[in-house]
Amino acid sequence: MSTAAGATALLERSNAATTTVVAEPAPDALPTRRGRKAPRTGGLVAALPAHNEEAGIAAAIQGLQNQTSPPDHIVVIADNCTDRTVEIARAHGAEVFITTGNTHKKAGALNQFLAEALPHLREDDLVLVQDADSALDPDFLEIARKNLRGKIGAVGGVFRGSEGGGFVGHLQRNEYARYARDVQRLGGKCLVVTGTAAVMKAGMLRQIGAARLAGELPAGDGRGGVYDTSVLTEDNELTFAIRHLGYDVLSPAGCTLVTEIMPTWTDLWKQRLRWKRGAVENCVQYGVTRITWPYWGRQLLTMTGCVITYVYLATIVYAVFFNSFTVQPFWLGVTAIFVIERIVTVRHRGWRYMLAAGLMYELVIDLFLQIVHTKAYLDALTRRRRDW
Repeated sequence: MSTAAGATALLERSNAATTTVVAEPAPDALPTRRGRKAPRTGGLVAALPAHNEEAGIAAAIQGLQNQTSPPDHIVVIADNCTDRTVEIARAHGAEVFITTGNTHKKAGALNQFLAEALPHLREDDLVLVQDADSALDPDFLEIARKNLRGKIGAVGGVFRGSEGGGFVGHLQRNEYARYARDVQRLGGKCLVVTGTAAVMKAGMLRQIGAARLAGELPAGDGRGGVYDTSVLTEDNELTFAIRHLGYDVLSPAGCTLVTEIMPTWTDLWKQRLRWKRGAVENCVQYGVTRITWPYWGRQLLTMTGCVITYVYLATIVYAVFFNSFTVQPFWLGVTAIFVIERIVTVRHRGWRYMLAAGLMYELVIDLFLQIVHTKAYLDALTRRRRDW
């Protein structure tokens, strides 16, 4: 990493006071109102929005420090923290940016930071946005840099679930393993650049802000913020924005990381309800365009799947109740294909998980997610109050 004599560390802004505080000196620090030198051409700034993340922030920072191609700056964006997040981040060598009066959660925190950082970054500088409860594998950034070429505007990660969470955690780890397999088979093509960790071009992020002000993209926060603070799924909306500006997104198989799983069924319900409703509302927000029609198609397929599942279950209940249940060779064949799919798609986790998958116990989470999707569609249709 290059150095700049006399450069000061990132300006901290306290929620409790109106005065500004300057941290200890650091090489090549990010810009502040006192004036700064920007990182070297092609530099990379890692931004970690964090709200009370004392349990995982150290691992997230260490994962960045251990990269084969480490970032030039690691900045923890402390958003309304009441725990030891700031203290731990400083102790592990990260710079800290404290948000001021933010009421828009992750999207609002990122907008505050990017509003100060982007004007001082060059077109070919990069910004990594990473959840503070995630940790990158060592070659994540090296692979991401190699893939950010041409019209690829953002490179996202392929994630696996952290340990813990009992049965519901196990189901999520299987689910993430299948997602990773799908991405690998598609050569890194993905529908959404994941919010867990994504590397983006600084020049492209500036274009998004300008396009929002010009009315070419949804206005978002109305001040040219990169992230739309009015939506439930800011990463999905950002993907739409990136692609509508003519860029594409990629999730290379080697850009791997571990992210936190939801430890309870209640937490998983809230997370997936937000994801699904947010995705639906993003589609409505952008309308039907050459970019969004595949996303509309997926929503129609999901809705169809929900209907088929409910009809299938209803026929089984009817047959059992009226003592007319019979074994049909056709449906036995369909079931066999489904069992094989469950086994094959989880092979990256090892033969023990493959054997277990054949027992079809994962129908529990399949049905759970179908119910979540149905609830999300109904909430979006009736414009039920959003709360998360």
